[in-house]
Amino acid sequence: MNIEEYLKKFDAVTKDPSLDAMKFFMEEFGNPQKKTKFIHIAGTNGKGSVCEMINNILVNAGYKVGKYISPHLIKYNERITINNTEITDEEISDMLQEISEKVDIYNKMHEVPVKEFEVITTLALIYFARQKCDFVVLETGLGGTYDCTNIADGIISIITNIGLDHVDILGSTIEEITNQKAGIIKENNDTIMCNQEKVTDIIKEKCKEKQNTLHLIKKEDVTNYLFNEDYQMIDYKEHKNIKINLKGKCQIYNAAIALECINVLKDKGYEIKEDAVRKGLSTVIHKARFETIRNNPKVIFDGGHNENAINNLRTTIDMYYPKKQKVYIVSILKTKDYKKVIEILSKDKNGIFFFTTGNDAKRYVSKEDLYNESKKYLDKNIYKEELENAIDIAINKYKEQVIMIIGSFYVYKDVLDTVQKV
Repeated sequence: MNIEEYLKKFDAVTKDPSLDAMKFFMEEFGNPQKKTKFIHIAGTNGKGSVCEMINNILVNAGYKVGKYISPHLIKYNERITINNTEITDEEISDMLQEISEKVDIYNKMHEVPVKEFEVITTLALIYFARQKCDFVVLETGLGGTYDCTNIADGIISIITNIGLDHVDILGSTIEEITNQKAGIIKENNDTIMCNQEKVTDIIKEKCKEKQNTLHLIKKEDVTNYLFNEDYQMIDYKEHKNIKINLKGKCQIYNAAIALECINVLKDKGYEIKEDAVRKGLSTVIHKARFETIRNNPKVIFDGGHNENAINNLRTTIDMYYPKKQKVYIVSILKTKDYKKVIEILSKDKNGIFFFTTGNDAKRYVSKEDLYNESKKYLDKNIYKEELENAIDIAINKYKEQVIMIIGSFYVYKDVLDTVQKV
């Protein structure tokens, strides 16, 4: 079976989500979601980093760990891994063949057809159960309550930073979005989050309703913060001098969440040695998040695309490169609040900006619209170019500056290909 061709047949999302299809598939395949232990992670920003941290610690602790993330950067296989090894094309193809028969049955019985994410999530849950994983680190795709992954009952629920994103589906306020994310909190388990205004009280109430133990991390719990170009370092409770191999101050709080998750697992009786914790955080990699993809000149890729992510990005750039001029190559999907992104980026009055239409004119805000929006804030060093041309110009012309390629994960492969050619 041709994986790409088969999955292209499905719509990506629905405006009226439910778990009906997931319930059907789980029953048909013997309820694989009940056969492993899930650490379930929802949030607007940071959930991917927390996934990678917890996964890497547990792998280093000697467990067999499934990881499910989205979106993929280059191919679908990246979404489903066991101990950091991707599922093979052959495994995906064979399992899609099985699932396709059930998809046909479901679609004949229901008005709303199966969606792409339902198929991929079903495949992942079956795969992890058949491979007898000890744990699965499970990242929600969109929201929480009606997200496909919410068919699984986590032994730990994690809520990362919440902001405004996917407002057309999840709600137009932080409170509405939080209520959706809080849907992953299940009866009698543990929930972990960092204290956040407007969010904490809602999560507390949900935990009380579900007889759930809330582990609330406060900023003052993270101490002795240091950073250099290689690592960040923190103390968190009994964990001292912890090195983190991800950049940006937001990552120290993501690391605190991961450390608290490990503490909860240890309290539940799982053996996780401190060496595994240290190695897991000091070697963790999260592609496309402030990732250096070239040196000389320095080229950094970051897929952040909402207000929180762009604010964090600007803070991180200023932390590591305070004296360097920055070159921004920007592509933004039409589904994102591009005006807010431009407003935040334009605070760098010394920056050089290239606005592009990404790699798909149907999906991306046009370079003309981005350029025109930027003129509200900037009167110099703003250009509109095709993505490849912008990268070519930046690398050849701005060798002393830091080049940031930002705004979307979906251009990652094209960016890598172009950077390697220039």
